[in-house]
Amino acid sequence: MIDEEIKTRQKPSGIKKGIYLLPNLITSASLFGGFYSIIASLDGEFDKAAIAIIISAVLDGLDGRVARLTKSTSKFGVEYDSLADLIAFGLAPGILIFTWALRPFGRYGWLAAFLYVVCGALRLARFNIQVNTIESKRFNGLPIPAAASLVAATVLMFFHFGYEEITKHVTILVMVYALAFLMVSNVKYYSFKELNPSQRMPFRLLVGLILLLIVVAAEPQVMFFALTLGYAVSGPITTLVDKRMKQKIIQQHLHRSEGILKK
Repeated sequence: MIDEEIKTRQKPSGIKKGIYLLPNLITSASLFGGFYSIIASLDGEFDKAAIAIIISAVLDGLDGRVARLTKSTSKFGVEYDSLADLIAFGLAPGILIFTWALRPFGRYGWLAAFLYVVCGALRLARFNIQVNTIESKRFNGLPIPAAASLVAATVLMFFHFGYEEITKHVTILVMVYALAFLMVSNVKYYSFKELNPSQRMPFRLLVGLILLLIVVAAEPQVMFFALTLGYAVSGPITTLVDKRMKQKIIQQHLHRSEGILKK
């Protein structure tokens, strides 16, 4: 009897029975969007593949917020979300951009697509181990949903201007390499996690958002490309500005210390 009691006490608890349904359903829908995007890319329906990635990005932004609002966050949900992100924002955009624009470049094309996928996987792995150690206001490296959104926005913008067939542009090849580098870099990006729609905001912000929605509604493909590209470029720009500000502060301290020593 005593041995049985000891065994029951030492028995590991394991995974808790049951999972939170709502956030994991949203994650599953995001994963479905990535899978559908791959099928559409292989069928040559590149515009549908791009739209599916954008829908996945929207759902990816919802599942975390729903989990926090309903207090249903879990380790299982975090791991499942990362696996879904790798498919929806790593593999799906990689296949889309290769089948649409990188295939004519031969070896450089498929290497660029593979580099994008592997850097996306590394970005997700690094995020998972740094989530509790880095500043919540900033992302360390370009988030993989933002990189995938820029890939999808590029496809949709080309379709908007009539380039519906497989295309070959060196700028797209360079963009894919740049996105791969930015995902694994230490460039800081604003995370928007501090924005709370339930809090009071300046009136000018509401007017600005309304104007932005009007402009996006007028030219959605062009504006979505401009917004995603602007976010991707914002990281290097703010990093350079922060470095210059730090250098100015250091120089000011040095000048003050030199003045004190001279006195």
